[in-house]
Amino acid sequence: MTEPSGDTAPPEADEPTADAQEAPAAPGTEPEPGPEEPGTEEPGTAEAGATEAGAEGAEPGLSEAQAELAAQRELREKIERRKAERGAPVEAGGKLTGTAADLLAAVRAVESGEKPVSVPRAAVPIPAPTPERTAPAAPPETTVRPPAPEAPVATEETTEAVRQVLQRGGAPETLAAPVAAVLGEGAARALADDPWQLLAVPGVRPEQADGFARALLGAECGPADPRRAVALTAWLLEQAVLKGHTALEIGAVRDALARLSVPEPDKAVDLAVSEAAILVFQEEEQEEPEDETETEGEAAAAPAPGPEVPVLLGLERYALAEESLADGLARLIRTAEAAEWDGPELARAAGAHGLVLHTGGEAARAEPAALAEAARARGLRVALAAHTARDGALPVAALLSGAAGPGRDAEGTLALDLLVVLDAPQLDVETAATLVEALPDGCRLVLSGDPYVLGAAGPGRVFADLLAAKVTPQIASRVPDPGPIGELVSGIGAGELNQVAAPGKEVVIVPVRDAGEAVHRTVQLVADSIPRAIGVPTEQTQVITVGHGGSAGTRALNAALKERLNPGPGRFGGFDPGDRVAHSPAPGRTVTGTVVSADAEGLHLDCAGERVVVPKERVESALRHGWALTAHQAAGARWPAAVVVLPGDAAGGLTRSWVYTAFGRAERHLSVVHGVEQALPRAVAEGREPERTTRLRPLLEALLHEEDEAGA
Repeated sequence: MTEPSGDTAPPEADEPTADAQEAPAAPGTEPEPGPEEPGTEEPGTAEAGATEAGAEGAEPGLSEAQAELAAQRELREKIERRKAERGAPVEAGGKLTGTAADLLAAVRAVESGEKPVSVPRAAVPIPAPTPERTAPAAPPETTVRPPAPEAPVATEETTEAVRQVLQRGGAPETLAAPVAAVLGEGAARALADDPWQLLAVPGVRPEQADGFARALLGAECGPADPRRAVALTAWLLEQAVLKGHTALEIGAVRDALARLSVPEPDKAVDLAVSEAAILVFQEEEQEEPEDETETEGEAAAAPAPGPEVPVLLGLERYALAEESLADGLARLIRTAEAAEWDGPELARAAGAHGLVLHTGGEAARAEPAALAEAARARGLRVALAAHTARDGALPVAALLSGAAGPGRDAEGTLALDLLVVLDAPQLDVETAATLVEALPDGCRLVLSGDPYVLGAAGPGRVFADLLAAKVTPQIASRVPDPGPIGELVSGIGAGELNQVAAPGKEVVIVPVRDAGEAVHRTVQLVADSIPRAIGVPTEQTQVITVGHGGSAGTRALNAALKERLNPGPGRFGGFDPGDRVAHSPAPGRTVTGTVVSADAEGLHLDCAGERVVVPKERVESALRHGWALTAHQAAGARWPAAVVVLPGDAAGGLTRSWVYTAFGRAERHLSVVHGVEQALPRAVAEGREPERTTRLRPLLEALLHEEDEAGA
């Protein structure tokens, strides 16, 4: 394999690293770079290439971001109503009783080394099946769109009061607005009473909160302060969410608290549970049926002890979303009426079941798309959605917001008989819960995706958990991805980095010695070599790298590419007309586009033909240059050509799924700027993504098991 331009290239050194979620730093500290993690993306990072759908029938002035937030708010209101039906939550500082007390007793039993008491599956009991909702026979004449949410804006008085508290504690005044927004109207008093609430602001570290507390409290402050214990326990779970977990094992939390100098981690966990800052769970093991084949007089052998069911800790927000998702999936499985659909295996399975999983590579996307078309031909109400709007699919975000698709009926459900979702591995638990909650009883859901790609940028592993649960049909596509790129990527999925024949220069390896060379060769490939030798224009070539920071991360690459492709002073918040950008309209989503102009409203973007306006106050937080993206941003999208940059220091951040995802973004041509030597084949052969701790699988299995027992 040769380089398109025929030039030689040197290697490189610095690993581009992603930043943790940014916030104004506390005094004397620098943001710590780290490897790219799901959920730690900066503005414009989680999903790549998604386009904004037209708002047919949408309310004027309702942005997609506002509508998406409204849909999420609607889900949370439903969750809160469900929670209220199950029983009121434990009030902060109140005495625990009932289920919560049993779970806390289990925690203490685990800590003391005793056998845990029998506890329910979750901190909140699973409700009885809800009455079935009948899907409307025809689309409603009028649809109900989610109302525009009122963005929480702190008053100037609140912000000023917070600023004064921050000054007393020696913290930067730039934290005043985010603290006021997070803690609300009484933020100043809350912060003065409990300085560790500063940890609720994204980006603030424990050592920064400790310094602030010492300055504010003086001699009262110490590592054993119960306020510190509660805040740190919740902060650890928030950090776990940024890495994709929805819960953590109690032992991991206890060990992390000990590393943070909390004197008695077990008591800290008990306190955080009793203050309702976190929830505690222990899922029940499914009992094996008794063996009744023993002959008389045979001594019953004692069953071999299995692995102990772990006690998990989690935050209420994600626990409720996971439970809501499990409830909704069980409802769809239960309420679908079996029908005989002619056609391939996927169509037959979709006709007979309420939930079907479909797996395959890029070429396999044609199969669920064909299913959607065939269902429309049967007269069914169908929507085809995806993480990124391509192949005729609507963006999931646009479907949920009401900006595209069938809209909602008077009950708030989507007027659908079948929903087919592509790129299902990119669904985080909250998006999936919102989506399933929006489907009426009897609606069929087909989730399709490539199980080898990187998981969702947000918390959860919805698609992987459903595949592991094996509670619904799974249809594996047999359609291989074509050409040299397809052959290369398929081998990576199997753990093999094969050399493939590329007579048309479909795959090119560009060796480099250091980070500077990596940046230089990347710019050369995008601006000259690929357009000239391959015929793919610059605007259709996407650069993908391991992270945002470092000498060859997205920042360095975007700066070099701007200087070559669209030099300018950055008159509008660092941007100029013609700049390629990555826009984050809502947390966990990225839309790529081009800056068209700027005025008093803000920056005007062209995102795949859709005009988007980013308000001036949102430019800094929601926009970044987009010639270079991370693999998590790029997941779900494809480009005619891709340049994957692997500088020497990136070796530690490589995994098989990262390489698979990055290489698979190319349709016609892939250039690999290669400076990691043997770390690349080693990552493909051995590099596994860290496992995420989630609860969806046992929750869904328990629900379906209970229903089977009830129906027996």
